[in-house]
Amino acid sequence: MMRVERHWGIEGLDPGTWRGLEPPDFPFFDFEFLRALERSGSIGRRSGWSPAYLVCREGGRLLGALCLYIKTDSYGEYIFDWEWARAYQQYGLSYYPKLVAAVPFTPATGPKLLVDPRADSATRARIKNALLDAAEDLGDDQGVSSSHALFVPEEELGEFEGRGFQVRHSLQFHWHNRGYEAFSDYLGALSGNRRRQISRERRQLEGEELVIERLTGEALLPEHAALMHRFYLATLDGKWGVPYLNGRFFNEVFRTMRDRTLLILARDANSRPVAGALFFFKGRSLFGRHWGASQERRNLHFELCYYQAIDYAIEKGFTLFEAGAQGEHKLARGFLPSITYSAHRIRDPAFGRAISEYIETEKDWISATIKEYALHDPYKH
Repeated sequence: MMRVERHWGIEGLDPGTWRGLEPPDFPFFDFEFLRALERSGSIGRRSGWSPAYLVCREGGRLLGALCLYIKTDSYGEYIFDWEWARAYQQYGLSYYPKLVAAVPFTPATGPKLLVDPRADSATRARIKNALLDAAEDLGDDQGVSSSHALFVPEEELGEFEGRGFQVRHSLQFHWHNRGYEAFSDYLGALSGNRRRQISRERRQLEGEELVIERLTGEALLPEHAALMHRFYLATLDGKWGVPYLNGRFFNEVFRTMRDRTLLILARDANSRPVAGALFFFKGRSLFGRHWGASQERRNLHFELCYYQAIDYAIEKGFTLFEAGAQGEHKLARGFLPSITYSAHRIRDPAFGRAISEYIETEKDWISATIKEYALHDPYKH
């Protein structure tokens, strides 16, 4: 019989068995990534993210999983609901704890309902229903105010809508490979103004006499992990940012995920590190995650976070490059506005209706914003 188990940490599961559920183009539900978050202490009760993995089995076979977190705040989600929490508080109600299906600190779209790809369509439906039933039971047991699924792929939305979730729209900027064989092909697809702007920015950086390296696989060493952690902290310093990830996390992913990790590093003429950008990749997708610099150099952020990464994506035949949350400055560099989706079920009926109305109004605003961006399409028509 099909049953769903609760696991309060990924270490209680077998890596080899879990491997069969890992999405082919999304590295953030890989066993090593989840384990790095836990082993480093970047998640756990004190972080506001307490893992509660739901695992579906039949006999001894692992059929599916849903990675959930019991949240006691809204940090590190990138889908903002602080106003909802504030409204709850004004009426003497508690918005926390809440239940969230997401990757901690990672605004990247990927499947939430992990299902054995060998399962037929009828079995897949049974697995998803079993996982969502178990998620409702978990929410009941934990006394949550609400359940949320963040950065949900469009093809999964129906599963959540069928459970009474309200779909919310957000906006990111994504780069898509249009069959480019070289960076020059990408430049050639842009309008004249945008092409000249990028070429000018890259020329201006040449005068800085920097050496730029792309490091992945065996080239990644422990000292690179420590260096990227320092850059990560430097980005947050003075900007009221929260350092969600610690040095142990970077050490772990550089050690166990080096085949899916890319570090683009800039050094000065004396070989001293100046800046770094960290990416993860899998299948046909590249994800930009963190950046930092010890010195300010003109256009260096654009070079490391966008142009070098686009060049790498073209070289490796990646079709999608997600460079992180927000940032309309990406539009001029060939990243087009893309709707991202989240799903929300508020248990209190009155608050549920009010938030539903807010979400519908927000959708209209996002739709109008995308139409405005379309007037500034960076590509040739």
